[in-house]
Amino acid sequence: MLHHTPLIATIVAGLVAAFAMGALAHRLKLSPVAGYLFAGVLIGPFTPGYVADGKIATELAELGVILLMFGVGLHFSLKDLMSVRRIAVPGALVQIGSATAMGVALALMMGWSVAAGLVFGLALSVASTVVLLRALQSENLVETERGRIAVGWLIVEDLAMVMALVLLPVFAQMQAGNGAGGTDLVSAAIGTLVKVAGFAALMLIVGRRVIPWVLHWTVHTGSRELFRLAVLAIALGVAFGAAYVFQVSFALGAFFAGMILGETQLSRRAAEESLPLRDAFAVLFFVSVGMLFDPSVILEQPVPLLATVAIIIFGKSVAAYAIVRVFGYPKGTALTVSASLAQIGEFSFILAGLGASLGILPEEARDLILAGAILSILANPFIFGLVVRKSGEAASATPAADASVSAAAGRAVLVGYGRVGKSLARRLKAAHADFVIVEEQADRADEARAAGYEVVTGNATHLQTLEKAGLTEAGRLLVAIPEGFEAGGIVHRARDLNPGLNIIARAHSAEEVEDLRLRGANHVVLGEEAIALRMLAGGSAAPA
Repeated sequence: MLHHTPLIATIVAGLVAAFAMGALAHRLKLSPVAGYLFAGVLIGPFTPGYVADGKIATELAELGVILLMFGVGLHFSLKDLMSVRRIAVPGALVQIGSATAMGVALALMMGWSVAAGLVFGLALSVASTVVLLRALQSENLVETERGRIAVGWLIVEDLAMVMALVLLPVFAQMQAGNGAGGTDLVSAAIGTLVKVAGFAALMLIVGRRVIPWVLHWTVHTGSRELFRLAVLAIALGVAFGAAYVFQVSFALGAFFAGMILGETQLSRRAAEESLPLRDAFAVLFFVSVGMLFDPSVILEQPVPLLATVAIIIFGKSVAAYAIVRVFGYPKGTALTVSASLAQIGEFSFILAGLGASLGILPEEARDLILAGAILSILANPFIFGLVVRKSGEAASATPAADASVSAAAGRAVLVGYGRVGKSLARRLKAAHADFVIVEEQADRADEARAAGYEVVTGNATHLQTLEKAGLTEAGRLLVAIPEGFEAGGIVHRARDLNPGLNIIARAHSAEEVEDLRLRGANHVVLGEEAIALRMLAGGSAAPA
């Protein structure tokens, strides 16, 4: 018996189309984001064939934004946020002002009203949470100074957009002459600030005690399933409560929840448990954006569209670059921040929709905003990658400590500083071997440095990280991470980078052993077999 199931149909269509187009993009050596966006266009209302439910897709995408900001919050602390306030607050406000001014100028050139120009400019001024975080994560920059500046900048932009959404209806009434005045505008602004301050105080006073207590209690139950459920309940529950009670954004609520949880020892485990859902719903975000795109805009309004994209990619970037440089930061930091902000996303859609529904923004302006978002999101991975390479600053969570490693021949590169990696590091050190550790988790990398090891912080699946560790000159690669899928990617890239490398990896199944060997590993150690051999030998080997 068939049922009308738009939710299931939207999830299935979105994920299947995203996989197909993402795989095609990978094959063509393009960013997977391009594939996800095109998947959205395919199942959207402006192309023939199946049309997914746009409203449901948007709500699913919101889950991705919540989980992503929760994940970022896990790696942030209040100290990190306060450390960038001197540049993030004035920088974001000045950049919003400059982008809005450019939007107003373009709107007046097209014959729109000043009010329409203000809404149009505001929509072009705010960057997408998902795109910005994806860009920073792709280059391992989230926990660097420039990554913290970009995220802090984004938080200020989010707060500004929350304020704009509250004030816009009052502004529309003033424009229509329905009795609203400047006093109403000021009252609405003060009310919003009070609500945001109340939410922040509640999280810092009550949340700091309740959230860690809940997770610690859950850990002591011994149920991994319950722990995973607790993490998701906290992330989604706080985000929804923040939006429902305090009228702040879902993203901001989730960020605060993650930041509070990030101060506990369970932060890394919480991040690992929420990662699969974060990735899946982030993909649905890009699909939902693609569904909004009407390709006919390109043919019907080419010049206004080019001008809109120019404001987003170049106008905003130049303003952000100048602001960061004025505050005395180096060129690489300014380039990274400006490139990561050179796109628009979810808040832009909300502003455009509200502006159009209130009669302030013409329909063609909303089409230009949506098209500009698609094109800027599509271009951002290429722009960001080019800028990071051009700046000559490799991705690292602690740039000063992660200076480029010049590995001599015969040097070993050890990937992973978990339980197995620590044991290997101790044995390599005892044997006076020359080696460097590659570790993605900042806390583990700091622990390795404290133990006196040379460390490169970054994701070993990225060629830049492997090159930084000196793999091209190394003699051995020891892959000690437990994730077989990531290990296979590391082995494959390492073999391409250094064909003569002796690669030794670990595995947890016969299938993983076969996959790692096919990808280029010389030796693969299967954990179960090693344990069985040790037990049969009577435990005669030296303890780890």
